[in-house]
Amino acid sequence: MEIVIGRGKTARRAYGIDEIALVPGMRTLDPILADTKVELGGIEREIPIIASAMDGVVDVKMAVLLSELGSMGVLNLEGIQTRYDDPNPILDRIASVGKSEFVGLMQELYSEPVKPELIKKRITEIKEKGGIAAVSLTPAGAANYGDAVAEAGADIVFIQATVVSTAHLSPESIDPLDLAGFCERMPMPVFLGNCVTYEVAMNLMKAGAAGVLVGIGPGAACTSRGVLGVGIPQATAVADCAAARDDFYRETGKYVSIIADGGIITGGDICKCIACGADAVMIGSPIARSAEAPGRGFHWGMATPSPVLPRGTRINVGTTGTIKEILTGPAKLDDGTHNLLGALKTSMGTLGAKDIKEMQQVEVVIAPSLLTEGKVYQKAQQLGMGK
Repeated sequence: MEIVIGRGKTARRAYGIDEIALVPGMRTLDPILADTKVELGGIEREIPIIASAMDGVVDVKMAVLLSELGSMGVLNLEGIQTRYDDPNPILDRIASVGKSEFVGLMQELYSEPVKPELIKKRITEIKEKGGIAAVSLTPAGAANYGDAVAEAGADIVFIQATVVSTAHLSPESIDPLDLAGFCERMPMPVFLGNCVTYEVAMNLMKAGAAGVLVGIGPGAACTSRGVLGVGIPQATAVADCAAARDDFYRETGKYVSIIADGGIITGGDICKCIACGADAVMIGSPIARSAEAPGRGFHWGMATPSPVLPRGTRINVGTTGTIKEILTGPAKLDDGTHNLLGALKTSMGTLGAKDIKEMQQVEVVIAPSLLTEGKVYQKAQQLGMGK
């Protein structure tokens, strides 16, 4: 349905996670029977939750812990971990600086060049400790460091930017990354993102993506919506991109995972994203709250250190429990931020969904609330996750 904004401009109504609710069906299910397994890039995981590639969320230790718990963490290969041999003093500085000095410090710290030898070292450390080496690069980083990632034997590569498309226009002096060529030559699955529309998701799948990340700017640590005005509310974005996945599967027989990324804080948010069609979710703030997170109780966006246009903020998420308590319980809090797997299983039981595919088919209704996705930071504040 199109809405007239004014003469010459119409708009489509889109919905955020907080504007929908899930409807119980004709049956219920004991939560113990709910099967939450998902296959991501050929790797089966018990927990359909991926920790986002942010420096305050995932380091080598966290990547290994998440792997052991049945989840997955993605290491940012253009962050602190690959610029400094010992990232701990750097993370201490980020946690201790005042708000007015934060962006300047980040720009200074991230001006240190990425070192290919540290890329190989971090991937090797994760694999030697038995973890899944899932790593993230920007398109420019992929062009520069893709060979190092391949040599080190990463298990999955995420190519991420605020927006990724297969039709990128650049000055003649700049060679944009050939996404299809990159996917073809890399010896491991490549996930591409982020996007929010059916058409772009379909093109990324045609380029060879093993998975597509969906979401632009809805996260608590990201300010792209405010700075750039770009994005689609997450429920609609996930549903549109999931439709592309289903059509692509019917046409080719290849199933491409849809990962909802951004604005996901509680177990209910995870359930709603899967009900809209996601196969898994990527989260940052909830993981940053764990005692084992490298951010020392803080969480910040990937674009915060940009020397030209910083987008992102540092939020004081605090520490509320261990990563095990946050993912699998037992929960110490009743606000939906602990035992995320238990919340998903209980919701699936309530809805009568035996597995993720059935969860994707549950009925959804529109339930507008005072919290809109554009004000996700207010929700984060209510949960003690933002200042």
